[in-house]
Amino acid sequence: MDKKKVGVISLGCDKNRVDTEKMLYLLSEKFTLTPEIEDADVIIINTCAFLESSRREAIDEILSVATLKESGLEKLIVTGCLPQKFIDELFDELIEVDAFLGVSDYDRIVDAICLTYTGQRVNFVGSPKGEPTTGRVTTTAGYAYLKIADGCSNRCTYCLIPSIRGAYRSVCPSELEREVLGLGEVNELILVAQDITKYGSDNPEYGNLPALIKRLSLLDNVKSIRLLYCYPENLTEELIDEIARNKKVLKYIDMPLQHADDGVLKKMNRKGTFNGYLQLIDKLKNRIDGVNIRSTFITGFPGEDDVAFENLKDFLVKAKLGSVGFFAYSREDGTPAYKMKDQIPEDVKQQRLEELYEVQKQVV
Repeated sequence: MDKKKVGVISLGCDKNRVDTEKMLYLLSEKFTLTPEIEDADVIIINTCAFLESSRREAIDEILSVATLKESGLEKLIVTGCLPQKFIDELFDELIEVDAFLGVSDYDRIVDAICLTYTGQRVNFVGSPKGEPTTGRVTTTAGYAYLKIADGCSNRCTYCLIPSIRGAYRSVCPSELEREVLGLGEVNELILVAQDITKYGSDNPEYGNLPALIKRLSLLDNVKSIRLLYCYPENLTEELIDEIARNKKVLKYIDMPLQHADDGVLKKMNRKGTFNGYLQLIDKLKNRIDGVNIRSTFITGFPGEDDVAFENLKDFLVKAKLGSVGFFAYSREDGTPAYKMKDQIPEDVKQQRLEELYEVQKQVV
């Protein structure tokens, strides 16, 4: 078994990348890791299932890799969000897969592979739980992601994350510090979670995000810190001050607003408003010298009429954000928005998507 070569394919977000890196560490203690998928005896695909398009990509990748069994591939393992959410369908349908593990089951990856070599098909999908305590094999040069929490409790009406990864769970700060020290020299440490601003809200003993930033910025092996996914309602005065004053914190804020029309935001179960967002952006620009604010927006959400869409375009002009990503609403079964009336036709979504990009081009 020690001679088996294992290759890993990681799909989806940067949080998935962290999970993959932890798996690589565990695998490296038992197997030989290979970047050449065609040479691997075992291939692991760490999947995303956030949107229909990501699920389709994952299934296509699984089926494509499965064809390698005709030319020497021995075992195919599927991990992450896709089996976590859809294991009841996948286990019987994807008979090409030898083992499935969920989003918090990576500490069982070695056992799963070993069991497949006894002739078993393995289902190790469990309930979302705390982050496995393990080292990492970094896959990025000069920078590293640090997942400070998993899950989400925001309950946006379009989002499957809570039903896949569970409620928000912060990682113990001492464990995060240990993990960072194990990364060696890091030019840029990127703090990630579905919403990093909620850090510690589930466990007051952990402190909050400003306290964590202060703690990590004291580490000599960390040269700079970047913050990803700061939800606007939790950008407190304390956090803004920490970003502004701390020399290691990059003056960059990725703040997913998702829309700017008050009615659409309410239907999304977002807590912001058109004017409130503009006031926050002005505050950030005034308080944090040279700040670059990035955001994302969804168009085509149910009930987004012409007035709501014009409000979104007007917001972009007034906000003057540094960079923006736009997405057409994806109707996901299992979310409250799936059953909402006034669904927007796909051609209208695509037209509005193009319009938003044109508006943003004029802004920047």
